[in-house]
Amino acid sequence: MVNDVSPEEVTDQLRRVTRALPGGGEDRSEQRQMAQAIASAIAQNRNLVVQAGTGTGKTLAYLVPLALLGVRCVVATATKALQDQLAGKDLPLLASSLGDDAPTYAVLKGRANYLCMQRAHEVMGIEAGEEDDDPVEALSLFSDSEVEDDRTDGADKGHDIRRGFADDVRRLVDWGLHSRTGDRSELDFEPHPRAWAAVSTTSRECPGAFKCPSGPICFAERAKERAAEADVVVVNTHLYATDVAGDRSVLPEHDVLILDEAHEVEDVMTAGLGAELTAGRFRALAAAARSLLDRDDRELCDGLVKVADDLDRALHALAGERVLMNGSDPELVALMDLAIGRVESVAVALRRSDSAGDDNVPKRARALISAGHLAEDLMHMSDVDEDHVAWVESSGSGGRNLTLRLSPIEVGSMLAERLWPAVTAVLTSATVPPSIERRLGLPADRTDRMDMGSPFPFREHALLYCSKHLPDRRSPDFDSQMHEEIERLVLAAGGRTLALFTSWRAMRNAVEELGTKLPFKLWAQDDLPKPKLLREFTDEESSCLFATMSFWQGVDVPGASLSLVIVDRLPFPRPDDPVLQARRDRAGPGAFRVIDLPRAATLLAQGAGRLIRSHEDTGVVAVLDPRLAKAGYRQVLLQSLPPMRRSTDPEEVVSFLKETVAAVAAH
Repeated sequence: MVNDVSPEEVTDQLRRVTRALPGGGEDRSEQRQMAQAIASAIAQNRNLVVQAGTGTGKTLAYLVPLALLGVRCVVATATKALQDQLAGKDLPLLASSLGDDAPTYAVLKGRANYLCMQRAHEVMGIEAGEEDDDPVEALSLFSDSEVEDDRTDGADKGHDIRRGFADDVRRLVDWGLHSRTGDRSELDFEPHPRAWAAVSTTSRECPGAFKCPSGPICFAERAKERAAEADVVVVNTHLYATDVAGDRSVLPEHDVLILDEAHEVEDVMTAGLGAELTAGRFRALAAAARSLLDRDDRELCDGLVKVADDLDRALHALAGERVLMNGSDPELVALMDLAIGRVESVAVALRRSDSAGDDNVPKRARALISAGHLAEDLMHMSDVDEDHVAWVESSGSGGRNLTLRLSPIEVGSMLAERLWPAVTAVLTSATVPPSIERRLGLPADRTDRMDMGSPFPFREHALLYCSKHLPDRRSPDFDSQMHEEIERLVLAAGGRTLALFTSWRAMRNAVEELGTKLPFKLWAQDDLPKPKLLREFTDEESSCLFATMSFWQGVDVPGASLSLVIVDRLPFPRPDDPVLQARRDRAGPGAFRVIDLPRAATLLAQGAGRLIRSHEDTGVVAVLDPRLAKAGYRQVLLQSLPPMRRSTDPEEVVSFLKETVAAVAAH
């Protein structure tokens, strides 16, 4: 039952919390209005979409009403970093300010984010408290291609990489023995992805606490228990999508849903309500089942490996293409049917296996769970209708990692059926796409929208600069001239730069080109885990950070450490994105303005929003794409940005940056 709360009570409680902020906080009318509107919407069981400009203080604007209303709530954020910010900063502030009136809270992440003690025991050979000091042999189930990222010549290369991989596993296990949470985000080093995979598990293979010997000490299960008892559960939107896809069986029951960074919700739900297949899933099931099956049944595993090999070949031939449309790709369809039969045969054999030993119980349970999920995904792939799109995606070095993906083209109807009848929702972001209500299927008769603007003095403190003089982005000279422009701007800013790139290739090229030229510490996105990387960047004021899409949002670096945000290109979506292409086909001739332009505008605004994070911040957002100054659609992009002064004059921007540096030094 929702408590009765007046607007005055919301204001008083909000003031009580903001006074506890460093410097005593401040009264923001936008924050106050947003908090009152959220309290009213939840009390009346109405959904609310709020565009809350940078500086509104949207987190406290929704947390304070939740505390007063006494509802059970899930807060879903776009990234795990934002989860950590809520749990490490915002909710503790609420608890210390409100005392007994504060809601209890917990953080819950997907199972793969927690170290699995059972996998750790198995891979390290721990038996009865004894540990094998060398897990290299235990890791032999991974091939060299899985262990290595970039193989180079040399007879000992594979051995050295495998040894380093094993060292990572040892460090992870030792960390797990002393960690309170087993949460990967707490690591102070970045392990090899395969090392983490060796000591973690996913929901597609975990048998659950009651069927696992390590259930009583399972980090993921402890996190679920804490979440079940909390008033507010903080998750990321990907996990919430998993909950929706799994018929609401993943998360605790709740009445209210807060979707923070709401502009990400459509993409996350599109991925979460789909399916994916890789050859590696068949090989992993074969490896897991082989030692568990009776001798006469082990040849079934060879059949799975044969399916994996055939799938690899089929996907290589179709890389980058949409598939399984209208009965096309008969060979791939036939392979799906064959794979279903072989996976089911292995599952039957696992159930009847009489392999002795309690140690096999968790392994068999994991293999059966994995087989069940694999069979389910195969069934989805075998029947692709007109409302879904399937395609082959390549990734990794040389595009050697291939995945068959399936996604709904539109998610609105699915969410209207599965989600919105069950919860009252608040969707908020600094940039909310204009058509989000329709695209997400929110009921029009009980959904409201409001725009709070921003309290920050953008016009006085920020300059939007476009490098109009640079050549066309398709020109062979663009990269070299762009690097020269970055160098000039960074030098004028005295470092203090967050450079946002639209691709890993562009980021790495810039790091390679400028790493030895700039007299400042230059961090690349993959140098450290994200939380530690942001701390290092913030602590060393003159340092620079070059990053890609995951840093375009959820990055909060107020103060002297950030005076310049660089955007290398306008962030239009890839023209070959299969889901977006299917949506373009449906949109017809107006697809660019309906599909591509709004997405680019939203993401550009998110990137630009990294600059001004407080009333005192000042600096430049530099877009190194001349289309922002020349293209006919530029006004749509400019209208999505904060009201900054604008310039295309290189000398003006250099002078502005130097003045900013001088002002910082004076303070």
